[in-house]
This record gives sequence, structure tokens and C-alpha cells, in this order.
Amino acid sequence: MILRSYVHGPFFTAQLRSHPCEASCVKCGNHYTHIVAHSGSRYAVPQDMNSLPLTKKIQVISALVEGASIRSTERLTATHRDTIMRLGRDVGEGCERLHDRLFRDLQVNVLEVDELWSFVGKKQGHLQPGDSAEFGDSYTFVGLDANRKAIVSYSVAHRDGESTDAFCADLRTRILNRPQISSDGFVPYIAAIEAAFGADVDFGQIVKEYAGSTAVVPVSHRYSPPRVVRTERIRVAGHPDPDKISTSYVERSNLNFRMGNRRFTRLTNAFSKRVRNHVASVALYVAYYNLCRVHATLRTTPAMAMGVTDHVWTVEELIVAATAKKPGPEAPRTDADRDTVATPKVPLTPIRFTVLRGGKE
Repeated sequence: MILRSYVHGPFFTAQLRSHPCEASCVKCGNHYTHIVAHSGSRYAVPQDMNSLPLTKKIQVISALVEGASIRSTERLTATHRDTIMRLGRDVGEGCERLHDRLFRDLQVNVLEVDELWSFVGKKQGHLQPGDSAEFGDSYTFVGLDANRKAIVSYSVAHRDGESTDAFCADLRTRILNRPQISSDGFVPYIAAIEAAFGADVDFGQIVKEYAGSTAVVPVSHRYSPPRVVRTERIRVAGHPDPDKISTSYVERSNLNFRMGNRRFTRLTNAFSKRVRNHVASVALYVAYYNLCRVHATLRTTPAMAMGVTDHVWTVEELIVAATAKKPGPEAPRTDADRDTVATPKVPLTPIRFTVLRGGKE
């Protein structure tokens, strides 16, 4: 994969090599003559992402998962934004595969589900004829273990019945026992959870009623959430504990999402422009949250609390695991290999035995 970094203004070879983004640039003869002839006043220098040192990758990913935007990460790490974008996408897609492999066969007692709003390109109400099919509102479905605060499953899709069915079906494949599930009043959850879990679930919904008014909202309260005037807990299936029908923990997790992923920040210009990059950013944040970030209440990571891992992962471990290539299939053994007898290895030093006295004499 060829990435590009940019250097503005005239330069010499020595200046090019000293640039922090061009430590391992591709040599192409006379740099100045070649690049000016093809790029004009803005000079593009190809750079292989594999040459980006691991320490620099750690800096970039650490900034992205702590809520930094692409351009602020560019300024903090002296790495071009195209390199940051591609690195984040590749690591994020690897994190999606990593999450799918690790978070299986789980025991979850209390599960809370919710949807987190965002958009790609532009908001749904601003769409125009001819806009890309990727543009518009995008929702991230989140299934959170209420006790151990781990994100068990997630899905980026539209907020409709088909997406809800797929999300609940994925939840069923990851959970072994009979959980108690809580959701808000979103109607498609009723049919989706019944189709995925059948009778082997305790499911309840908490329906909130907000204060509605046609009066003009004051400027000081324009971006504040509406006031809840009444809540009702409804038993949908099984025998859920009424005191545990809640979405408080998953809604708090949504706040972590908006603080740790710049694309979810409200009133920002750092929103996603492509669905692929948006999905990768979600996968990167979820893997970092589950495996690397120590929860303040648990005093450990959610993955350790669930028994998925036995230690707190570093960002370096996350990058290496996410970008590791799958081992290829082993070559079939031939008859000659089966007939070959392995030669036993001779120890380099003689083996010495020591007699230990003990027992009755």
C-alpha cells in the first residue's frame, strides 16, 4: 500500500530526508526535478505504511482512541493525515476480527442494549438528490454487560427492524446462559429478541416520557437533553427483575463513546465521510475500551472482568494482534515425510542424577 505525505515549498534532498514524515521515503532519482514535473507547487512523496515505526503507530492510535481528530493527531504526531486515516482503518478492521474471535461463549447475567446516533457525510435531514448512498444517519447498536461493563456486541447500521434482528442474532451467538435483557422503548427489539432468544430470556423495557413543549427553547437549554417526567418498566418476556430493568449503564457507555471517538462528538466537523472508516473507528474504540482501558469502578479492564484475557493490554499489543496476518494452511505431509524418522537430539551436556535421601530407613 502506498501512502502520501506532503512537503510544501522548494526543498533539497537533505531537507526532504530530515522531514519527520519522510524518514523512509521512496528514492526516485532527482527528487526535486521528478516531483516538480509531476506535482507542481505541492510535492507529493510516496511513503510505505509498513515503514511507519511501531512507536509512531502507538502514538497515532493512542491519540485516536482518546478522542483526538485526524488533523489534531497529525499535529501531535507529525504524521500526515492520509497515513493516520489508513492506519486507523487497517487497525480498526483488525480489531473487528479480534473482537469477533475473543468475545465468544460468554456468561452474561444482565445485559443492556441501546442505539447510539451519528451520521456519515451529512445528517439525514440535509440529504439532497444525488448524494452518496452512504450519507445520512448511522446508528451503533451496543450490547453492554451491566455488571462487568464490557461491550459484548455492537453493530453499525440503520435504526430499523432488519438491523435490530441482525444485532440480536449476533448477541445470541455470543452468550451461553439465559440473560436478563433491558432496552428502551424501541419497538423492533420485541420481535428481534424473541426471534434470537426464543423463550430462553428475561426481557424488559423501560419506557421514558419526556416533557414536550411548543415554546421556544432558551439558548442556555438548546443542547440540553429533554427532561424525563415519567418512566414505566414493562415485562416483555420471561421473568425479569423489575429493579434491573434499566439502560443507565449503557447510556453512560454512550457518553464514553462520544468522548473517546471524535466522530461521535456533537457539533463537530470531525464526522465520518465514509461508512468503511466509520465502522473501523467504532471497532477500534470497542477493542481499546474492552482490552486496554482500565475501568474506574472495576479497577481492571472489562475483558479481564469477563475472563476473556488475563492482563491489561497495551496499545502496542492491540496493534500487533489486530494487524497480525493469519497463518497459512500447513502443507500436506507426503509419504516420504511420514516414513522419515526424526533423529533424536543429543544433549549438549551430560545428564547428572542426584540421589535424595528420605523416607524410612
